[in-house]
Amino acid sequence: MKKTILFLTLLVSTAFAQQPTPDARFAGLDTLFARVLNEWKCAGFAVAVVEKDKIIYAKGFGYADIDTKRPVTEHTQFAAGSCTKPFTCAALGLLRAENKIDFNHSVREYLPQLSFYNEEMNKNITVRDLMCHRTGLPRHDQAWALFSTHSVDTLLKRVQYLEPNYGLREKWQYNNFMFAAQGKMVENLSGQSYRAFVRERIFQPLGMKDVTFSVDSMTLYNDRSLCYTVSEDDKIVPLDYFNLDVMSAVGGINTSVSEMAKWVMLWANNGIYKGKRLLPADYVREAISSQMIVRDAAPSASNPSLHFENYGLGWFLSSYRGHYRVEHGGNISGFSTNTCF
Repeated sequence: MKKTILFLTLLVSTAFAQQPTPDARFAGLDTLFARVLNEWKCAGFAVAVVEKDKIIYAKGFGYADIDTKRPVTEHTQFAAGSCTKPFTCAALGLLRAENKIDFNHSVREYLPQLSFYNEEMNKNITVRDLMCHRTGLPRHDQAWALFSTHSVDTLLKRVQYLEPNYGLREKWQYNNFMFAAQGKMVENLSGQSYRAFVRERIFQPLGMKDVTFSVDSMTLYNDRSLCYTVSEDDKIVPLDYFNLDVMSAVGGINTSVSEMAKWVMLWANNGIYKGKRLLPADYVREAISSQMIVRDAAPSASNPSLHFENYGLGWFLSSYRGHYRVEHGGNISGFSTNTCF
């Protein structure tokens, strides 16, 4: 049986659950998630499970708003964080199918305004290197998180000052700036804003209607989760939403498990949704194939089923109990998410 699991979780506590599923295969699952809710100190979370082209389980647990006791549902909108990254790479995959980009060509061919720390990097870094985190640059997250800007162009001008700590393709290192650069490439090549392109070419064909890209838009959505954390004295305290408007291509999507399940169905069915091909087959295959080793991985006492841990194009790849697992997580202040198939 082919299954896909999508988690969208809010890391705080309480305990409310919707009506149990009638599917006998999920007997005990509601009880398990209620326990997770309590033990992980979550305010609330939602889970969706996909089998082939159907959602076979979708539920919310806990509260989206603790004060009003408004429950999480399968339609509650959460900040998806870096679960956005596979969308960004897929946008470039769609543009490649139109012969507008070659992943093995220099980044500066498509984004001439982007400069790196030295000329060797300017000359040799390819689009593919950005897509699989192998530029030699560490995260440098403070360079964008602590110095906010409303301009992607301004943000990307900072890249020239970011020093690498490894050579090109020597070591996998997660870097959010490189996905902001990919979003800008989408705009340069398509003539549309990143948000407009993803909405038109991915969200709309999938029927993903309840999706927003900004804090302002999310706050207008009635069934949305508020943002919480757990304090040092073990109390749930509210947080402000973290504004990622300038980092839309990095982690800007806000949506629900019922909507993200459609995205999972697309990938689980080789780029086809409801009988229509939405992603090129060659791109789907390439995106979930290893492009860079993330770290040495071998079976151990704590994880006997792990045989590899690599990165594709916007996707983490690993083994799980004899299965080939494709996934990406996301973490923004107050939210933690995961998409997996």
